[in-house]
Amino acid sequence: MIEETEERQNISACVQVLAGLRFDKSLIQRLFREEIMQESVIYQDILQKGEERGKKQEALQLILRQLTRRFGAIEPEVGQQIHSLSITQLEDLAEALLDFISQNDLENYLVNISQPNDLSTS
Repeated sequence: MIEETEERQNISACVQVLAGLRFDKSLIQRLFREEIMQESVIYQDILQKGEERGKKQEALQLILRQLTRRFGAIEPEVGQQIHSLSITQLEDLAEALLDFISQNDLENYLVNISQPNDLSTS
């Protein structure tokens, strides 16, 4: 009954999200067209965040496997530092670890990237 297409789509997407709190997924899918939900900015944001989390998790798993294979067990503190890195930092670490000779190199690398660049002159 809502004539404006964009408003109708936004309301439909909101209803789907709320319905998901109470009803079965298959029922919601039968009642609503999927493309309406996909047009929702909230839906797109949720997808983007999920993709970022997945990418980070994959990068973490690969890097930790590579480091464990190269150096054996990684110290828990070092593992925590690696888990706290951003996706970009993990990608940089994946390249840098190819040049590491010892776990010391890894620890030095992590210290260097965690220190803010001090651009002030003393």
